[in-house]
Amino acid sequence: MSTWIDVCDRHEIDEEDVIRFDHDGKSFAIYRSPEDSYHATAGHCTHENVHLADGLVMDDIIECPKHNGRFNYKTGEAKGAPVCVNLKTYPVKVEGGRVFIQVG
Repeated sequence: MSTWIDVCDRHEIDEEDVIRFDHDGKSFAIYRSPEDSYHATAGHCTHENVHLADGLVMDDIIECPKHNGRFNYKTGEAKGAPVCVNLKTYPVKVEGGRVFIQVG
């Protein structure tokens, strides 16, 4: 069964930024795009298991802080070496100024 989890106030994430969110033993990365849309992926890089919240966000790309592998955070697609495995993405909604992700 899928559940919507309250992550944060939408203003807690700057434009073109990412934050870490941990819930029920899992870690997520929550993004705010330049177009003011919100997105969520698995929190760790598929290459070296480094948390992406320490990475650099540029447009719709998150760059891993360890080896500079890149992913499209909207689709999860691996975009640059050394990463070759896509990230899991999660549905996101904003209600009442709060950001929610759907897990489960």
